[in-house]
Amino acid sequence: MPQVCVTQRIFPEAIELLESENLSHSYHESDQALDPQDLKEAVKGCEGLICLITDKVDGGLMEHAHNLKVIANVAVGYDNIDVNAASERGIIVTNTPDVLTETTADLTFALLLAAARRIPEADTYMRSGQFKEFKLYQPQIGVDVFGKTLGIVGMGRIGTAVARRGALGFGMKVLYTANSPKPEAEKELGATQVTFEKLLKESDFISINTPSTLETHHIFTLKEFKQMKRTAFLINAARGPIVKEDDLAEALESGLIQGAGIDVFEREPLIDPKLAQLKKHVVVAPHIGSASVETRRNMSLMAAQNVISALKGQCPPNALNSEVWKNVS
Repeated sequence: MPQVCVTQRIFPEAIELLESENLSHSYHESDQALDPQDLKEAVKGCEGLICLITDKVDGGLMEHAHNLKVIANVAVGYDNIDVNAASERGIIVTNTPDVLTETTADLTFALLLAAARRIPEADTYMRSGQFKEFKLYQPQIGVDVFGKTLGIVGMGRIGTAVARRGALGFGMKVLYTANSPKPEAEKELGATQVTFEKLLKESDFISINTPSTLETHHIFTLKEFKQMKRTAFLINAARGPIVKEDDLAEALESGLIQGAGIDVFEREPLIDPKLAQLKKHVVVAPHIGSASVETRRNMSLMAAQNVISALKGQCPPNALNSEVWKNVS
C-alpha cells in the first residue's frame, strides 16, 4: 500500500525526494485533477497526501483515508482543504508559505503596470500591423504609476512585498488594511494603516493580498467600487471569490473604476463573459501568480518535505494546525 498519494503532476525533484526517503507513493502524473470518486480511491490507505488547490479535501474525503496523518497543499492558500475536519481527525495540514512571496508580488506588480500602461493592447496593436507612425496621443495612451497611492488589502508577506515594490521602486504612497498594525512596514515604507473605506476612497491602485475566508468573501462589490476613484485600478492575484466578478465587470464597463489586473477568478477556470470582453486597461491571466520554474519547484519540494517530516514523527515547519501535533505526538 503506498504511503503517500500525490494527486497531480508536481516537479520531479519532489518525487525524487520522497523516493530518497524510501516512501512508497501513488502518483497521478497528470495536470488534470482526479474526479472526486477517483480521488477517494487514491487516498485509501495513504498516510500522506500531496495535493493542489484544485483538489477538494473535505471531511467526506478524509473518511476514506483512515490512515491519513498529513495533508500537504502545494500552495500558500488552503481554502480547498477543510482544516477543521482535519484537526478533528488528528490530521496535520501544511502549506507552502514564504517560498512564493516575491514571485507573486512580482506578478501582482506586473499586472498593475500592464493594466496602467495598456501593454496587452499595445502588443496586439503592434502584432496586427496597425502601428504606422508615432503619434503624441497614441491609441494605447496610459496612466502614470510613479508617485501614485497604492492601497494594500491584507498586509501579510505578499502584501508587504507588493508595497515594497511600490514604495521603494515607484515612489508610491502606501495605505494598508490589516488585522493588526505593521510597524516594520510603516518604518521601512512609510505605510499607513487606514480603514477599508479610507483605502477605497484614496487609492489610485488597490492590490488584494488577503486570504479567501468567509470574512473576505465578496468584500469587493458594486458598493465598494462606487466608493473608489473613477480613475482607480483593482489588482487581484490572491483569490477569486474575494471579488464579485460580475460586479467588477459592470464597474469597469460603466466607468466606476478605470482598470483592473486579474489573475484569479470567482468560478475558476471560468471568467465572467462580460469581463472577458473588456480590454481597455484590463489585463487577465490564468492564475500564474507563483508560476516561475524556481518557485513552483520549491513549492513542490516544500510540500514533499512537509510530508516527510510528519511521517518521521516531526511536526512539519509549515503546519497550519500545529496544535493537533501536541495531541497526537
